[in-house]
Amino acid sequence: MPGPLSAMTGRLGKTAGQFTLAQKTIAIIGIAVVALGIALLTSWLTKPAYTPLFSGLEATDANSIVEQLKTDGVPYEVADGGGTIMVPEESVYDQRLKAAGAGLPSESSGGYSLLDEMGVTSSEFQQSVTYKRALEGEIAKTVGAIDGVKNASVQLAIPEDTVFVSEKADPTASVFVETQNGTTLSSDQVQAIVHLTSASVDGMQSTDVAVIDASGTVLSAVGVGATGSADKQATDYEQRITASVQTMLDRVVGPGNATVAVAADMNYESANRVEESFTAPQDTPALNESSSTEEYTGGAGGAAGILGSDNIAAPAGTSEDGTFRSENSTKNNAVNKVTETREIPAGSLNRQTVSVALNTNAAAGLNVADLEALVASAAGINAARGDEITVEMVSFNADGATSARDALADAQAAEDAERRAEMLRMGIIVAGIVLVLILALIAYAMRSRRQNREAIDIGELPELDPLAPPTALAMLPEPAAEPLDTASMQIVAAAAATEHDRKRAELDALAAQDPVRTADYLRNMMDESRV
Repeated sequence: MPGPLSAMTGRLGKTAGQFTLAQKTIAIIGIAVVALGIALLTSWLTKPAYTPLFSGLEATDANSIVEQLKTDGVPYEVADGGGTIMVPEESVYDQRLKAAGAGLPSESSGGYSLLDEMGVTSSEFQQSVTYKRALEGEIAKTVGAIDGVKNASVQLAIPEDTVFVSEKADPTASVFVETQNGTTLSSDQVQAIVHLTSASVDGMQSTDVAVIDASGTVLSAVGVGATGSADKQATDYEQRITASVQTMLDRVVGPGNATVAVAADMNYESANRVEESFTAPQDTPALNESSSTEEYTGGAGGAAGILGSDNIAAPAGTSEDGTFRSENSTKNNAVNKVTETREIPAGSLNRQTVSVALNTNAAAGLNVADLEALVASAAGINAARGDEITVEMVSFNADGATSARDALADAQAAEDAERRAEMLRMGIIVAGIVLVLILALIAYAMRSRRQNREAIDIGELPELDPLAPPTALAMLPEPAAEPLDTASMQIVAAAAATEHDRKRAELDALAAQDPVRTADYLRNMMDESRV
């Protein structure tokens, strides 16, 4: 190991050795947290970005594709209850090509590809049915591409051609859509599905398409369209007018001081009206004109005479010349003709009534006539249609509002108390876990320290008076049985002092290097001496 690195490691080890037990525990926990954070960050940074490989898969196709991905060793994720398979972006196109080569996904609506499988011996009925299936599949695939639509199925009812042109029926379509979880189709999307389907079939009107979702809700009905039934239209109209008038009144008299009720009378009948009108153009020449004249001149009669104008024979001696003249004229003038055909759907507004109640305390200084005019303009009141508006000032009952406010305050207080109790409970749990972890670390550290103790021979120290200063004579062993001379006693005393100084120096060095272990050694020695 290089010198600087070894020195740095030694300094770190020496610094760590001087830590107390609490500092060591905190250092271990901090290192563990940092290591865990680094591991999580590294895992997040190295995780590949996933993109959908296929969506709206059947269970059999999803299983086959997953087996193919496992064989190729490509990581994958399954979403939407198994209907969507996601793979890393760099593997999407390769896996799609490989799945297409294996005929996956095999579950499909066909589309115009069904026409490729028709043989030359197909009957007219088979051709008609196959064409309808192909058209249904193409429309279903197009509708399924709309955002929010998971699956789509289309059923077409195309009547057969007949020689009776006046009895020809219009084609109709039924579209079933399954939306993704948590997705609701908007009215614009429903209109798009209706117009897309009607425009794909010759002779189909937008009112001939029915759209139903997976929950059984009719989004568009045949003969009505995507706007819904008359009841739904009445409800939507009442809600829209109520919201408009209520917003205006809240600004005028303040929130909670006015209430609005709207009742709309809708027409539940649909009709088809044809109207023709004729007008004569001015200063326009006739289309054609003809005239004829007939003239006849006869001679005087004999005795026979002729009948007079009253079928009575003229008297003898009188006569008429027999002249006849007739004129006839015919003129064909140009005439403007206008034919108007109108479809009158169900749900047209017959009349409406608007009722407004104002709080007397809040609207005491307001002009009721001016307020009534504002409400009439906001609601679109038409007197010729029979619409009515009523504005009255009444005293509001505040008991319900007070009870509701108190109930709301109690519910908020209960929610706050529950939140505090939950936070306290979580704090106690976390504190308990941390305390258990700290105690476990302390026990582990103490056990490791006891196991790492080393026996050091420091000899047998004489019992000394703690108040008396240490002297060489006090540390001398007991006198021997045989008396020693003075020189021998001096040599023995010098040797004992030298050995004592050496051991004291070793203890001082050990205490300076590891005071905790030295204290443990001395404590164990004192315990053993008491025994």
